[in-house]
Amino acid sequence: MRQRIIHYIRAGYPGLYLVSPEEQRVEAVLENISAELGYQLHHWSATDGLVDLAGKSARPVLDPLECLLAIRELPDASLVLLRDFHLWLGPDASPLLLRQCRDVLREAKTKSKTLVFLGCRLCLPPELEREITVLDFALPGRPELAQVLGSIIESAELKPLSEAENESALAAASGLTTIEAENAFALSVAETRAITPSVVAREKAQAVKKGGLLEIIETRESLENIGGLDLLKAWLVTRKDAFTERARHYGLPLPKGLLILGLPGTGKSLTAKATAGVFGVPLLRLDAGRLFGSLVGQSEHNLRAVLQTAEAIAPCCLWIDEIEKGFSGTKSSGSSDGGTSARVFGTFLNWMQEKSAAVFVVATANDVSQLPPELLRKGRFDELFFVDLPTPEERQIIWTIQIIRHGRNPRDYDIAALAKATDGFTGAEIETAFVEAMYSAFERHTEPTDLDIARVLTCFMPLSKLMAEQINGLRQWAKGRARPATTPAPDSKLRKLAVQ
Repeated sequence: MRQRIIHYIRAGYPGLYLVSPEEQRVEAVLENISAELGYQLHHWSATDGLVDLAGKSARPVLDPLECLLAIRELPDASLVLLRDFHLWLGPDASPLLLRQCRDVLREAKTKSKTLVFLGCRLCLPPELEREITVLDFALPGRPELAQVLGSIIESAELKPLSEAENESALAAASGLTTIEAENAFALSVAETRAITPSVVAREKAQAVKKGGLLEIIETRESLENIGGLDLLKAWLVTRKDAFTERARHYGLPLPKGLLILGLPGTGKSLTAKATAGVFGVPLLRLDAGRLFGSLVGQSEHNLRAVLQTAEAIAPCCLWIDEIEKGFSGTKSSGSSDGGTSARVFGTFLNWMQEKSAAVFVVATANDVSQLPPELLRKGRFDELFFVDLPTPEERQIIWTIQIIRHGRNPRDYDIAALAKATDGFTGAEIETAFVEAMYSAFERHTEPTDLDIARVLTCFMPLSKLMAEQINGLRQWAKGRARPATTPAPDSKLRKLAVQ
């Protein structure tokens, strides 16, 4: 990022917009750049005015319009950092301020001046969109976090960490700003008198969750918790070492992601959680519906922030649940929201196609008709799997898993009969039926029996009956377009022909 900013300044760009919450880190980078280029660095804020860092002098120009007038008087080869200036550039921006800003930018280009707008979010009126270049200031990488870690260890007078301990601590802090990482390391020292990765990871989960877009999911789910889906499991196990250095040396490309299509309650979300366990990486959950904001440019900024955080935490899994609900409006967005959905969706597709970070995207969908065709083509995801209703063998496995999960012994139940009685049930419906039987037994102060489960099933209406037409339509669409997650049952007619 530092070298990129230098290139823009040398090329004579008059206005740069850095999107970052890290004021101190940006200021340090600009101080280094100004020293290298021989520029005079000035800071402005509504509380300090215009400060000349070299001469340690300040001009009390607290109004943004007065600030622009003062910038015109600065000598050539000046670099001006404008803090929070975007707050005056919103929808209600003064026409006089916008005009003056454009005049200053035009003049700055001829006098080797560069204005750097710094804000935690992007907010530019249409009048300035073509005048200012927007740059997302990336979150700190391992070298920057290592410096923060080293200073904390030194100030706390801790013994140096081993290479493995150092890597664990830096991995736990990946995705945090330098200030957040410093606070997390300091909290770990205060709590445990050591750098404990679990404490740092806990603070990272809270920091990521504050944005409301991403959430770090702590999951202990594994493939053993999933009943059936043997082909999907085998596909994942084949790629379990895909993020390792051995895979890079072998020449394997980084896996892009997986799209799981199927009925509600068939284990798609459970598979997404287990995928992170297979790869041994953190799991980030994205609520695609929260990407869209009411302010101009907010939706695009939200997506960039999400992708930037995911890449900083990489290697990781990015789970997008029910992706069709987040991107279903792209076809009509030009008339309904000014094209915001289409722009956000286009940015996401381009990132999926070109991303080089070790971010494995696991997307789930219930309604394929709502998915844009651009999302389904090869190159976006490595594979598209269709999860159907569980087979009789899978239902036996699901019943066994659910009975054990709820603290009972499967040998006390007729698993084969239960699997036959729940033909057409999803895994979630099987769990619901067993929980209902437990409630009935709990009221009688006894253990649930096969008879209790049978009573529940007599009045249970599975989704396969309520949505028979939609399910058949989904099956027809998946034929030839998606790989089955379960080994298909052999066709009895073909089997008879083979015998003859």
